[in-house]
Amino acid sequence: MLDRLIHNWVYGGFLAALMLLALFPLFSGPWPETLRLTFLFVPLYMLHQYEEHDADRFRLYINSEVGKGRELLTPWDVFVINIFGVWGVNVIACYLSAEIKPGLGLIAVYLAVVNGVVHILNAIAFRRYNPGLATGAVIFLPFGGYALMRFNALGAGDLASHLVGLGVAVAIHAAIVIHALHRRRLLAPI
Repeated sequence: MLDRLIHNWVYGGFLAALMLLALFPLFSGPWPETLRLTFLFVPLYMLHQYEEHDADRFRLYINSEVGKGRELLTPWDVFVINIFGVWGVNVIACYLSAEIKPGLGLIAVYLAVVNGVVHILNAIAFRRYNPGLATGAVIFLPFGGYALMRFNALGAGDLASHLVGLGVAVAIHAAIVIHALHRRRLLAPI
């Protein structure tokens, strides 16, 4: 059963995103705007993940383009990165925003913005589409920019919150790159 979850998580995420977006107006009304914005990045990221990971596109792209045919990312890696490093981090950002400090919701915002920028930089570097580019550019950057503006306007975008949000997002993306480069070194021909 775990094997099916590891290989098919993205489809449940896509359907959950549609449901969460449809129900969002019903349950989020009493929430502060910062929490509503933070929470929205949960389903928005799930929509992005569908473009990115349907038919295992992202993993195959990384293994082909960066790994030159070597398996830098396994299905397990992709599962852990997305379930814990994205969904889990976004859920934690929601709780931090609701219970500790509203500005900590910027963790979810920056996770999406940094991801969108990485997809665009990858497209420029490789001069071609990469899985996740469209939603990274069309969803993450505009919604992320709007959320950053609103956090600032609401007084929740203090420097410390921006630094924590950006720091967490960069650290997660850097960990993925470091993992892939480590695997590439391990799998290098002798």
